[in-house]
Amino acid sequence: MVASPSGKFQPPIWRQPDGQPVSCREKLKVLDENLEEIRELAQDALEDGILMGCDEAQIRDVMQQLVRGLVNPYRKDNP
Repeated sequence: MVASPSGKFQPPIWRQPDGQPVSCREKLKVLDENLEEIRELAQDALEDGILMGCDEAQIRDVMQQLVRGLVNPYRKDNP
């Protein structure tokens, strides 16, 4: 995800595991919409936390930990 010079959300070029770009328009639409929803929810959570007196750096750290803790249920080596 990249911010344009205007600060507007710019979705990434989605890639397959082999590095080739995803070309299906419907898949791209779903990926972009999902990412935008996550961005909006994360922005709201950040703002709420700051307004409630939480440390911004801690909020960001917790969000990063949350993302790092996500599990890929489709990986073949999952238990």
